[in-house]
Amino acid sequence: MDKFKNKYRIPTNRLKGYDYGAHGLYFVTICTKEKIHYFGTIVETHDYASQNNKSNSLNNCKSNTNNSEPNNHKQIELDNYKQIEPDNHKQIEPDNYLALRETEIGKIAREFWLQIPQHFPFVELDEFIVMPNHVHGILFFNKPNQSDWNPNTFGKQSQNLASVIRAYKASVKRFANQNNIEFEWQSRYHDRIIRDFNEFSNIQEYISNNPQKWANDEYNITN
Repeated sequence: MDKFKNKYRIPTNRLKGYDYGAHGLYFVTICTKEKIHYFGTIVETHDYASQNNKSNSLNNCKSNTNNSEPNNHKQIELDNYKQIEPDNHKQIEPDNYLALRETEIGKIAREFWLQIPQHFPFVELDEFIVMPNHVHGILFFNKPNQSDWNPNTFGKQSQNLASVIRAYKASVKRFANQNNIEFEWQSRYHDRIIRDFNEFSNIQEYISNNPQKWANDEYNITN
C-alpha cells in the first residue's frame, strides 16, 4: 500500500500513463456504499422508456492523432462510430420489460447524470442506466484538437474523468444532505477505456440489458 503525505492510501486502479482527460470513450460504473439499494427497485412495467441520453455528435467525431500521445496508448478509432440501438430494444415485449422504480434520490441520480454536459461542455453522454445500487454510463470526451498529453497522477484532478465523476457524485450527495435523504456513495468508481467499435457496441448492449439481467447481476446483493 502506498503512502501519501505520511498517510496510507489504496493504490489507484487507473491505467498508469494514460491521460484520462483525452479525447475518447469511457465506460464508468459508480456504486453506492456497501451496494445498498438507495436508487429504487427493479420491477416489471408495461412501459418501455430508455434512461439514456445519447448524443448524435458521435457520428461526426474524429480520433485524436496527436503525436504527443504515447505509442502504447493509441486512441481508439472513432471515425466510423455511430449510435447503436442494441437489437434487444426491438425484441423486448412491453409487458415483460423490467425497469427501475426510482426513489427520490434515484431520480436525482438520473437527472444529475443528464446534466453533466452542462458543467463539462466537452462531455457527451451515450448509453447509461441507473440501477438500484449503481450507475453505468458511457462518457464521450470530445476533444479532437487536444494537443497535450497529461498522464493520470494522484492528487487534484481537473477537466478529466476523475473531476467529472467527483462533481457528479458530490452533486447527488449534496442533494441528499440538503433534503435529509439517507444516502452514501462508495468511495471509488470503476472505469474502462473503450478501445474499439466492437467493445463499444457490447458495452452499450450490456448497459441496456442491465435491468433484464438484474436477478443474476453481480451487483445485486439480494441474491
